[in-house]
Amino acid sequence: MNTHRALRYLTPLASLVLAAPFMAMAADHEVRVIQTNSAGDSVHIIDPGTNRVVGIINDIEVSHGVVIAPDGSCIYITQEPTKTLDLVDARTLQVTKRIPLSGRPNNLDVTKDGRRVYVGIAQSPGAVDVIDTVTLSKVKSIPVEGAVHNVYVTPDGKYVVSGSLATSVISVIDSQTNHVVWSVKLSSGIRPMTFTKNPDGSTKEIIAQLSNFHGFVVVDFAARSEINRITLPDSSNQQKVTDGLQGSPSHGLAITPDGKVLWATSKWYDYVAAYSLPDFKLLKVVHVGLHPEWLTIPPDGKDLYVAVAGKDATVVVDNKTMRVVASIPVGAVPKRNTSGLLRTK
Repeated sequence: MNTHRALRYLTPLASLVLAAPFMAMAADHEVRVIQTNSAGDSVHIIDPGTNRVVGIINDIEVSHGVVIAPDGSCIYITQEPTKTLDLVDARTLQVTKRIPLSGRPNNLDVTKDGRRVYVGIAQSPGAVDVIDTVTLSKVKSIPVEGAVHNVYVTPDGKYVVSGSLATSVISVIDSQTNHVVWSVKLSSGIRPMTFTKNPDGSTKEIIAQLSNFHGFVVVDFAARSEINRITLPDSSNQQKVTDGLQGSPSHGLAITPDGKVLWATSKWYDYVAAYSLPDFKLLKVVHVGLHPEWLTIPPDGKDLYVAVAGKDATVVVDNKTMRVVASIPVGAVPKRNTSGLLRTK
């Protein structure tokens, strides 16, 4: 058999060998939406294929942030009263470990390789705790400017970005050195954030919601400064809601996987608004119910999942038609959510 012919037969086999880990992962994993409930001790697991609750995590008194391990083996949830990072087995939905933190935690994120979890500490003076996921221990507390509300790993994995409600400062941490490399102060407390990317995958912009601002701001990552400020539209046919906002008229952001649409929530007028990227042109306003909070979009990009705190439901919006297609009852006052592949077998 000549070399060319041999390669013709080898190539499909080699492709199967290379694809085997991914095929195995797909066989063992299912896409899930994880919805925390800020006024209860439960976290709901939603199957986006059926838009039904398929599991409930209990034994977490007050959950705050939630993120899925990249390999889908566990769910990391911050618990405020115990000041711990709780590990939940993805298959049994049981808490397997509680890792002590340096203070009361808020939101968190995990590195792309799954080796470290970064947790925002909301107690003064504020810090970002670094958790080693192999030893299951806190290995460092990174000092930042002010108590931390939210923490994110940038899409390229190179930086960890934290935001403070108290000081209005965004701190950018090098994920290799775990040192703050730059920061920017905005006009009010930092709420949810998300990121746009350059063609090479590096971070282009930080999009952030702020306390007492009905909209979002855009920070140029390279210039390290605010370059745009978008105010969400008022609603002429919807009564403005001002009670129970906790200083956050806008508290949820998500970008579609193709990077073309940004969604932002309005708690004043009970809607989610779609903006085109990169030009931030308003595309659509979709009313979803009282007090929409965090947003998540599963990997296929088909639907947007909205935590609607005022109706104890997760509302589903079709990203193509931009219409509500489902409302899923969950726990009391749902707020933060995430989505991704979870090991179910």
